Amino acid sequence: MKEFTTEVVETDILVLGGGMSGCGAVVEAAYWAKPLGLKVTMVDKAAIDRSGPVAMGLSAINTYMGLDGKVTQNPRMPERFVEYVTNDQMGLVRQDLVYDVARHVDSSVKLFEKWGLPIWKDEDDNYVKSGEWQVMISGESYKILVAEAAKSAIADLGDKGELLERIYITHLLKDEKESNRVCGAVGFSVREDKFYVFKAKVVYCALGGAVHVFRPRSQAEGFGRSWMPPFVNGSTYALILQSGGELTQMDNTFVPPRFKDSYGPVGAFFLLFKTPATDAYGGSYVDGYPTQLEAWAPYSKAKPCPTPMRNYEMILTKQEGKAPFFMRTDLVAERIRKETPDAKKMKKKLKEFENEAWEDFLDMTITGATNWAAHNIDPLEKPMELQMSEPVFIGSHACSSGAWVCGPEDLMPAEYKDSFPAHYNCMTTVMGLFTAGCGVGACAHKFSSGSHAQGRIVGKEMVRFVYEQKDYKPTISDDTTNRLKEEVYRPLALYEEKSGYTVTGDVNPNYISPHNFLFRVQKIMGEYCGGWETLYGTSDKMLEEGIWKLGFCGEDMDKIGAKNIHELLRTWEATHRYWVGEACARTRLARKESRFPGYYYKHDYLNLDENQREFVNMKYDLDKKEWQVVRRPMISII
Repeated sequence: MKEFTTEVVETDILVLGGGMSGCGAVVEAAYWAKPLGLKVTMVDKAAIDRSGPVAMGLSAINTYMGLDGKVTQNPRMPERFVEYVTNDQMGLVRQDLVYDVARHVDSSVKLFEKWGLPIWKDEDDNYVKSGEWQVMISGESYKILVAEAAKSAIADLGDKGELLERIYITHLLKDEKESNRVCGAVGFSVREDKFYVFKAKVVYCALGGAVHVFRPRSQAEGFGRSWMPPFVNGSTYALILQSGGELTQMDNTFVPPRFKDSYGPVGAFFLLFKTPATDAYGGSYVDGYPTQLEAWAPYSKAKPCPTPMRNYEMILTKQEGKAPFFMRTDLVAERIRKETPDAKKMKKKLKEFENEAWEDFLDMTITGATNWAAHNIDPLEKPMELQMSEPVFIGSHACSSGAWVCGPEDLMPAEYKDSFPAHYNCMTTVMGLFTAGCGVGACAHKFSSGSHAQGRIVGKEMVRFVYEQKDYKPTISDDTTNRLKEEVYRPLALYEEKSGYTVTGDVNPNYISPHNFLFRVQKIMGEYCGGWETLYGTSDKMLEEGIWKLGFCGEDMDKIGAKNIHELLRTWEATHRYWVGEACARTRLARKESRFPGYYYKHDYLNLDENQREFVNMKYDLDKKEWQVVRRPMISII
C-alpha cells in the first residue's frame, strides 16, 4: 500500500464542520480569540462555500422573531416560540436551549442582510413574512455569503487562523490523562495522500445530521437524491457517541412531506401561497381523523397542528388507499382568478405567483423545477404530487436528534446540571467537546438562522473555556495516532491484499464494499426500525430483530474494503451511519410509547403516555462495547 504522510496541526480551538453553525462558531470565536492570541482552526470534508444543508440555497429563513424588518421586537416572542416548538415536538424539548436560540437568532439574520443576503421587502420596507417565524429570501447564494464571512474572520487572525477543506474526520481524540476529555481529532485528506492529526484545547463537532441511514425513496439511477444533502452522514452523532457523549432523541427522525422524487420545498406553498394539499380524490387529509388522533391529546389539538400529527394524518390517509397526495397549485390560480375581477390585475397576480413558485425551487431545489419541466407541468394548471420521504436525522429542523448538552446558566433547570463535567453553553457530557446546529438534541426549529446563532453562542463559549483552562495541554501519544492511522487506512490495505481473489472487485468473501455495507444497514433500518417500507411502523419485536441483524453489520465494519480514496470516504461515511442507525433503533426500543406517530409509531404502544414525558438518551462505552439507556425528565421553564 502507498505511503500516507502524517501532518500534525496544533491549535487552541478546533472547529469541525463548515455548515451554518460551524461558520457562526468561527465568526464569533475569531472575534474573541484575536485579542487573546488564540489560534482557531476550521476543518470541513467539503468546501465551506457549499457545505451543509444550505448548500443548494434556501428560499426562506425559517426562524426569526422580529415583527418586521426594522427594530421592532415583541418581548413575548421568545416565550411564544418556545411554546410553539414544545407543541410541535409533542411536549418534549429542552426549553432552555430553544429559548436561548430565540433570544439571539435575530442578530444572525441582521448579519446575513449586512453581508448581502437579499431578504424580500414589502412596500413599507418590512420583511415579507410567510408565517409566524419565516421571512422570504432570494437565497441561492445564502451559504456562500455566510461562508465568506467565516473565511474573512479566519483570515483576519493571520497566522492564528487556519481553514482546511476536503478532510474527512474519522475519530475524536481522548486525552490520555483525563478519560472524559476530548482534545483533538484525526482524519484524512480526500484529495491528497495525507493523514491529519489535530491537537486542540477545545473541540467543536458539528459535522451535520444524517441521511441514508434509512433506505432512501430514490433508488437505482436516482440513488443519492434526498431532501437533505446526500453527504451528511451522521459523523456528529457517531463521534460524540464513541467519545462517551450522551445522545438524546435519536428516535425522533424527521419525515418531510415533499414534492415526489425531487424533494422540493413545500413551506412557501403552504404558508405564502396558502396552497391546499389534498388526497387523490380531492379531499383534505388534514383534520380528517379526529377519533384516531385522540390518543395524542392534547398535542393533537394544538394550533398550529404539530408536524408529527400532520404526517400521521397522511399515513392514515394512505392506509385507506387514498394516495397519491397533491399540492393543488391549480387551485391557487383558480382562487386568484375568482378574487381578482380586473383582468389586468389578475394577469399580474398570476404572473407573480408563477414567478415566485419557480423561484422557490430555483433558489433551493432546482430538481423541483426540472421535474416540472420533465413532466410538462405548468403549476398554474396541474398539481404536483407529494410524498413522505425516508426518515432523516436533522436536529435543527422539525425534529430533535442530537447530543445532550449544557444549557445557558440563567435558563438551564437545576435537575440537568449534574449531567455535565462543567457548565459551558452547548458543551456535551464530555469535557471540552462542544456542538451546535444539528448536533444539539431536543432543540428543534433552529433551521439555518438558529443554527448560525447557536454556533456563535458556542464560539464565544469555547474562547471562555480555553481562557479559563489556560494551563491545559493535550496529552496524545504517537502510539495512539499511529494506531488510528492504521485503522483509518485499513480498508485500502484489505482491498489491495484480497481483491485478486475474485474477478469482480465488489464481490469478495474477504471483504464487503462500502456501498453493499450501507445497503445492508439501510435494509435493516427500513424493514425493522420504522422506515417507509413499513409505512413508518415498528414494534419492540421488530426492533429487537433489527438490532440483532445490525449486530452482524457491526462485526463486518472491520471488513470493508476500499479500492481508492473515494471509497475510503464512503467507507467511513457508512461506518458513521451504522452508529447512528443503532442508536436510533435502541432508543425506539427503549421508548414505550408512540410520541411522534408521523415520524414513527409502535404497533404495540400506539398512543402517547404523558407519564413518559421524558428524554430517552443513549450512551456507549467503546472499551466495554456496552450500550446504556439514560432517562432524563422533561423540565418546563415556560
